Amino acid sequence: MKTKRRAFLQQTSGLLGLAGLLSLAENEALANRLKSPAKAEKPYIVFVAGDHEYSGEQTLPLIAAELEKNYGFRTKVIKSSPNQNAEKNIPGLEALREADLAVFFLRWRQLPPDQLQYIDEYLKSGKPVMGFRTSTHAFNFPKGDPSEEWNAFGERAFGSPPGWGKAGHTHYGHESTTDVTIIPEAAKNPILTGVAPSFHASSWLYRVRPDYPPKDATLLLMGKSVNPDKPAIDNPVAWTWKNKANAKVFFTTLGHPEDFQQESVQRLTINAIHWLLGKPVPKKWKGTIAINVPYRGIVK
Repeated sequence: MKTKRRAFLQQTSGLLGLAGLLSLAENEALANRLKSPAKAEKPYIVFVAGDHEYSGEQTLPLIAAELEKNYGFRTKVIKSSPNQNAEKNIPGLEALREADLAVFFLRWRQLPPDQLQYIDEYLKSGKPVMGFRTSTHAFNFPKGDPSEEWNAFGERAFGSPPGWGKAGHTHYGHESTTDVTIIPEAAKNPILTGVAPSFHASSWLYRVRPDYPPKDATLLLMGKSVNPDKPAIDNPVAWTWKNKANAKVFFTTLGHPEDFQQESVQRLTINAIHWLLGKPVPKKWKGTIAINVPYRGIVK
C-alpha cells in the first residue's frame, strides 16, 4: 500500500508541477481529469462515412450524438470531403489510431495510400469493427491500380462478399423492400435485445449467399425480398464474426435512412456497439432517436 501511495503522490506532484506551465484552459482540463479520471476512459468510437447514396453522413452523426448523450461514449464522425461524392479524400482518418471501435459506412471510394494506411493499421490492430450496407463495396479501384486489393475490403473486415458483383453479390431491385426476421437460434443473443421478432425494412435485400458470410459467422437476422425484380432467395442481413485479425465484427446490410427511423434498427445498432466494446447492452432503452433523413438516391 505504501508503494502505491508513493507512486500516486509522485504522479500527482508531477502533474501539479506541470500545471504551472499550462494555460488557464489547460489547467482547468487537468483539474477536471484529476477529479474524475473515469471520464477520460470512456470508449472512443470513430465513424467513417462516405457512401454517395444512403445519407450515412447524416444518419451516423445522429447515432453518434445519442451515444454521447445517453450511453457514455466519446465519438468522432469523419466524412468524405468536400461532400459525400468526393471519392478520393476522407480527412481525419488518423483518429482511427486512438479509436476503440471503428464504424464504416462507405461506398466505392478511391482513397490515397496515406489514408488507406490508417484503415489498414486499424484492421491489423485486432480492435472491433462494424459496418453498414454498402461497406461490402467500400472501394472501387480500377483494375491494375496498386490499391486494387482494397476492393475486397468487405471480405477482409466484415466477412461479406469481396466487392460488388463478386461471388454473386447483388440486390433485388430499387422497387423492392425487405421483410426481416430474427433467426430463431439467435433469439437470445444480447445484440437482439428489444429488436422486434419481425419488421419491414426499406432497404432492398442484398444477396450475399451462398458463400458469405463465412461459415463461422453467427447469423442474427434473415431477410426476405418483397417485390423483387428477379428470382430471390432469403439472405442474412446481420451477423457477427471474428475476422482474421481476431477482431470482433458486427455487420448489417441494412442502412437505408428509413431503416434508421425504426426502433428495432436503432436498438440493433446501439446494442451491437455495446457488444463490440465488451459492454453489457443497455438495461433501459433511452427512447427512439429522431432520425428524419431522406434517401439521397444514386448520384453517379
